[in-house]
Amino acid sequence: MALSLCVTHSLAQAEWRRVATRDGIKVYAKAVPDSKIKAMKAECVLDAGLEEVIGLLLDVRAAERWVCHTKSCRLIKRVSDTELFYHTEVSLPWPLDNRDFVTHLRVIRGENTPVVTIEAPAVPGVMPVRGGIVRISTSINRWTLHPLPDARVRVEYTLQVDPGGHIPAHVVNMFACRAPIETFQNMRKVLAERKGD
Repeated sequence: MALSLCVTHSLAQAEWRRVATRDGIKVYAKAVPDSKIKAMKAECVLDAGLEEVIGLLLDVRAAERWVCHTKSCRLIKRVSDTELFYHTEVSLPWPLDNRDFVTHLRVIRGENTPVVTIEAPAVPGVMPVRGGIVRISTSINRWTLHPLPDARVRVEYTLQVDPGGHIPAHVVNMFACRAPIETFQNMRKVLAERKGD
């Protein structure tokens, strides 16, 4: 009985559907049970080595330059070289309120695989909520980095977020399609600049 329930559940889960492609960046979306907000996935290949990409993801201040709609990003606590907490404020167009969240980022290296996973969920209760800004307390972010030959990395980014407050689902889903393309384009520029330094 338990097996049949698992099979039924897996068949009922929505499949990823491609919603945008630009500059070699592919964006997918899928429905999430009990939510009007779709989960999002983006994939692309970066012309940078694995450690360069990890270094950028761990560079909290640099996120202001490449993560789409980021107004500010600051370190709260560095637990180790591979784990930290940081606060982000996201700019949204009027009349929507800006959002903010605290991320707990961890770099996870498998023992028998070159693939590196970076988990970066939003965590509640770390900082007090500020007036005029909506706190995002539920967000699942994951970067999966696949090293390729010639010092390149295939990146898969997945995001499932509850933006909180009053914001139409179609607006969130529209942002979710555009933001990863702009983010990956900016990421490429910053990585290229760092190579040139």
